[in-house]
Formats: sequence, C-alpha cells, structure tokens
Amino acid sequence: MGAIDTTPVDPNAPIQKKPIQPFNLLIGASLNMFEVSTLGQPFEVIKTHMAANRGDTMPTAIRKTWQRGGPFGYYQGLIPWAWIEAATKGAVLIFTASEIEYVARVAGCGPAWAGVFGGMGGGIAQAYTTMGFCTFMKTVEVTRHKAVGAGVQKSTITVAREIFAKEGIRGINKGVNAVAVRQCTNWGSRFGLSRVAETAIRKATGNDDHSKPLSLQRVLASAIGGGLSCWNQPIEVIRVEMQSQIKSAGRPEKMSIGTAAKWIYSQSGIKGFYRGVTPRVCLGIWQTVCMVFGGDQVKAYFANKHK
Repeated sequence: MGAIDTTPVDPNAPIQKKPIQPFNLLIGASLNMFEVSTLGQPFEVIKTHMAANRGDTMPTAIRKTWQRGGPFGYYQGLIPWAWIEAATKGAVLIFTASEIEYVARVAGCGPAWAGVFGGMGGGIAQAYTTMGFCTFMKTVEVTRHKAVGAGVQKSTITVAREIFAKEGIRGINKGVNAVAVRQCTNWGSRFGLSRVAETAIRKATGNDDHSKPLSLQRVLASAIGGGLSCWNQPIEVIRVEMQSQIKSAGRPEKMSIGTAAKWIYSQSGIKGFYRGVTPRVCLGIWQTVCMVFGGDQVKAYFANKHK
C-alpha cells in the first residue's frame, strides 16, 4: 500500500503518465514493513478472529488470541506472509494504477475517475499476484487448530507445503476472488472518499484548492477515506470464511463467494457480515498514519539531507 495522493490535478494540464521512482517504492515497502510489524498485524489478527468466530466479542478475541501464544499470538502470520505482502503490494498497486490511470485519462476520463479506475485495477492486480496466497496463509495461521500446551506446533511453511501438495496452486490461493473484490472496492472507494474529504477540509480551513495539502490535512482526509471504505466489510467476512480452517457441522467444504455468504447469513444473520469492522477501522487509521504522515516525514528528511 502506498500513501493516497489526494492532491488536486488540473484537468486542463497535458496528460502524462505518473513517474514511478524506485526510491519511493523502497520507502513505501519499508513503511509497510514497519506498519505491519508494529500495530498492523495485531489489528489484522483480531479482525480475522472476529470474522471467523462471529460469536466472539472484541475482548474475547483479544483474550483467546493471547491464549494461543501470548504476545506472539498477535503476530501470527507475520513471518513470512505479512512481510512478503508488505514488501510487494505497494509496487504492484503503483505500477498497475499508473498504467490504468493514464489509459483512462487518454480515453477521456477526468482525473478523479481515472484515479478511481486506477485504484480498482491496482487492487485487483494486488490480489492475483502476492496478496492472494499471503492473505490465505495469514488466515490459516489465525484459524487453524493450535492446542494450548500441546508442544511444538507445525511451522507455517510446513502447513503451506501440505496445502500445496494436497490442493495445488488453487488451494494455496483459496478465496482469491473475494480478496480481489475487497481490494478493488477498497482502493476505488478509498481514493474517491479521500478526495471528497480533502475538498471538505480545504473549504473548512480556507485553503486554496490548488495549493499543496498540508501533512495533517492529508492524514485526516486519508483516515476518513480509509475508515469509510470499510463499508465493504461483508466481503471481508466472506473472504475470511472462505479461507478459514475452522470446521463445524454442516459447513460446506468448498466455498464460493455465494455459498460463503449463505452460510454466514444462516449462522449469524446480517450482523455476521460486520463482525471485525472495529479492528479493521483501527487498522486503516494506523496504516494511514504510517503511510501518509510517515511517508511525508521520511521524504522530507531525505530531501533536506540532500540539499
């Protein structure tokens, strides 16, 4: 994930493809690694637990996660899956979004809609490259059976090998279509909502529409966009259910998005589709602080250092 650029674009300016700088990709990957290795993965683990165990409250999810491994329980799936995802997803998003945004502008779309289409396409590309199997394995780690005090558990690599040997590439990418839908709607709505939020903030503070936004404005606008983009929590719960290793009576063995949705509704009703939304909002805010504010600060540091 990269920082969301909500800076207004002059619709009358010559259409140019956004330059992709390797240094910025390195900064983005580093910040992603920092984000997920601090508060990001604990929020991810709690969110996944609540989506898979929809009868558990947030305090219950926190307590059960602690019982599975103490403080390390909150970092299940971090190494190597979350690290692989963090190191690669930003580059995939930026490369794909840049190409689609350029094509959309050439086809006649305005900057805002071109950005939305670019974000949607970038999100889909993320899912079908590294995010699909990384997200699946993170969910496996949170939901597979780990008996307390049962001694040495299977390593995550061993589990991945067993799944691949039994089910092949499709097995290791189980739920990837739901990941694609989540990422597509995430980035499409996040970009649009962030742009709307920043416009409102500019009007409230009296800033000129064509001036560069302040870091605080960008953080606030992106946090609002990230928080509101959690409207797609139902597809996230469906994604978790498709990838979950929890076994229960009557649960279909092989799930599509449709069958997963039916199962969730039959077991938990409408409320079941919104389990885990609170830690997901918290995760979005933390990602925003790291990627928007942190990105600005790191870039400013190196810019001043090279003056």
